[in-house]
Amino acid sequence: MTALRQYGLLTQWQLRRQSASLPILVVVQALLAVGTVLGFGIIMGEMSGTAALFLATGAPTVTLITVGLVMAPQMLSQAKTEGSSAWMMTLPVPRLAFLAADLTVWTLVALPGTLLALLAGVARYDIELSIAAWALPAAVLVSLTAAAVGYAMAAVLPPTIAQLMTQLLIFAILLFSPITFPADRLPDWLADLHRVLPVEPMAELVRAGLAQDTFTVPASSVAVLVAWCAGSVALAAVALRRRG
Repeated sequence: MTALRQYGLLTQWQLRRQSASLPILVVVQALLAVGTVLGFGIIMGEMSGTAALFLATGAPTVTLITVGLVMAPQMLSQAKTEGSSAWMMTLPVPRLAFLAADLTVWTLVALPGTLLALLAGVARYDIELSIAAWALPAAVLVSLTAAAVGYAMAAVLPPTIAQLMTQLLIFAILLFSPITFPADRLPDWLADLHRVLPVEPMAELVRAGLAQDTFTVPASSVAVLVAWCAGSVALAAVALRRRG
């Protein structure tokens, strides 16, 4: 059996195995997407222009990141606790095929809520987007990177610690990450830290893809994002091989 066929079958198996929970996850992230748009709008008051555009383009990024950095590691931690993850490692399939299938599933799960968040933002703040041709590949890269980082965290850490980390991450992402607001509102030390973390580059890439007439993405941000994606995939692959 070729590696591509193994990957395809594993992806189908993962989708079917989680068929009961996936609709709930999609609903939850859809509620989070709309809640981000409406909730931040209530906190910040009436907005227009660049501020509204920041929020409307930031909400899809929050959804992409939340699915990858929070939901994916929680589900993997649960699989490790119940033993289903260990059983899968006994199958005669390359570990990278397992990793690729899982990352594909979580990337697909993140996309519906992302679209809903974007539509909610456009409708709520009556803004016009200027969507770049590369907006969809950019969203896929952001979703893949978030899922890879979350997967690597869950693969390396004990399940209890990984789940606690996800709670801390969602708090930090929503309140202290320059996604729905510019980085210059943060303290200098935190703004400097975000330049080497993947969250701000994710937001910049999505923002520039959705509103290319207003925002741009520096090449350095793309490099940081690709480095985090590659490093996380490599770390997760090593962790899976050790478990095998």
